[in-house]
Order: sequence, then structure tokens, then C-alpha cells
Amino acid sequence: MTKVAFVFPGQGSQKVGMGKELAEITEASGHYFKKADEVLGFSLSELILEGPQDSLTVTYNAQPALLTVGTMIAARLTEAGVTPDYTAGHSLGEYSALVASGVLSFEDGVSVVHKRGLYMNDAVPAGVGAMAAILGLDNEAVTKVTDDITANGDAVQPANLNCPGQIVISGTKAGVEKACVELKEAGARRAIPLDVSGPFHSSLMKPAAEKLSAALDEVTMNDATIPVVANVNAKIIKDSNQLQELLVEQLYSPVLWEDSIRTLLDNGVTHFIECGPGKVLSGLIKKIDRTATVMPVYDELTLQEVIEASKGWS
Repeated sequence: MTKVAFVFPGQGSQKVGMGKELAEITEASGHYFKKADEVLGFSLSELILEGPQDSLTVTYNAQPALLTVGTMIAARLTEAGVTPDYTAGHSLGEYSALVASGVLSFEDGVSVVHKRGLYMNDAVPAGVGAMAAILGLDNEAVTKVTDDITANGDAVQPANLNCPGQIVISGTKAGVEKACVELKEAGARRAIPLDVSGPFHSSLMKPAAEKLSAALDEVTMNDATIPVVANVNAKIIKDSNQLQELLVEQLYSPVLWEDSIRTLLDNGVTHFIECGPGKVLSGLIKKIDRTATVMPVYDELTLQEVIEASKGWS
């Protein structure tokens, strides 16, 4: 029996022109771009469609932009009869998953993630924080090194547990730099600094989490009509109060992406549809389980391929 999960990418996947073809083909799809502009009070759609890339990549622009495109794609699939049994999203993508699962309205989702981006941007001054991808070590080995460095005064911790052999660390610039050196000495194949605007999913984001908590109190959150796998604990959640608490915690906690995908696999998911620009999550899922069917949807061609393929699912 076919079970489907919609998965939504996070920051880093954004690119100028994403969703353009899909938004132009149907009026309903273009509505998401217009509605986002109305909610935010500026032309997000122009930024998505025309750039520049540097402005689109700023966290408080990238977050609502990715949610808008991901939600539009999920809606097109659902309208065509491709419906998920579960949803999940990587970091920011969790908000797109919550919109697809009926927890947040699209309007509230766009508004909240824009604020989330502003809070994250303000939490740590530019140049103070950093992130890096560590390849070739497991979580236990990474955590041992980062815990030691943190205990000596330079905060750093695992931030994204993406797939076997790929862990992103986050923290102070000094902490991340020291960790990169020590992790390579401990056997990491590579330690790659990431071009990000802040130390996401680290303890340095706790001031932003407090503001996010207040912002979430101002929106309506419903119980999920489609179960969601949460980043923080990799568990299937439907209760709105629990989901709200986890969104706040998510800001300063590791994204347990590998565990989240394993939870979906353990619950019978056979097909993963990535709703958003690029194929980052598709690649990670294949590294977690080569037998999984993974289908990214980012333009009209890939959308129609999934719709056509779904006619043979039982």
C-alpha cells in the first residue's frame, strides 16, 4: 500500500524565479503570491520572481518566500488528488508542513515566519555566530567535541542531524572554528563553513524563541488534520498546543531530520514528495534509505510527473 509524505525544504533552497511557472499557470496558484504581498505589506512576489538573490536570501525574506512556494506546490498536488498521509519540514519547512496539515492558515504562516526571520536576524549580531557542515562523523563523536568546547566558554552544538555522516554544527564563530579543527582531528572527512546569517538551532537563538512564543500566541493554531513529524523529537504530533511548544523549542534545538524520516518509514511511508525549490531533501532521504521513492516538485514538469505517477499508486 502506498503511503505518501509531503516534505518541505528550509533556508538555503531559495532561488530567484522559484515557483514562477507554477504561479503563472493557474490563477489559484498565483493567489498565494498576491496574498503574501497583502499580508506582509511589501512585494515579496517581486523579490521571489526578480530578486536580487542576496535580498531574497536574507532570513526574514527567505522564510516567507519558501513557505509561499512550498504551500502553493502542496495545494496544486492536493487539488490534483495527490494527498499526503503525513507531512514534515526541515527547520523553516516545518511551518510549510503545518500549513499543509491545517494547523496554520497560509496568512498566519507567512506572517509568523517573517517575524521569526526578523527575530533570528536580531538575536545575534552579524559576525558573532556561525554554522558548519561536518561530514564523516556520527552524532556521538560530534557532540563529545562540541560539549567540551562549550564547557570551555565558546558555545557550539549539533544543529541539524541530516543523514548518516552529515551533521551541521552551530554556535559562536569561535566555537564553530575550534570545533571544525578538533572534529577533523577526530576523523571528520570535511568541515565546511556555511554561508548563513546566524547560528540557527543553537542556544544563541533563545532570545528569538521568546519573541516567537509571543507571536505564536497571537495566531490560531488548530489540531493537525494530517499528522506532522516534528523536528525537535521526530515524533508524530497532531495536538496544536504541543506543536506550538515544539516550534518555540525548535529555534534553539537540533533538527532531527534523519530520525524524522525514519519515523515516517517506520509508519509505512513509501513515497516522499519534496514540495519546494531544489532537491536537497530528496538527496538526504535517499542517503537515509535508498529504497524510498523520492520525487521533488519544483516546476510544472515535475508536478505533472508526480500527478501521472500517482495514478498507479494503490
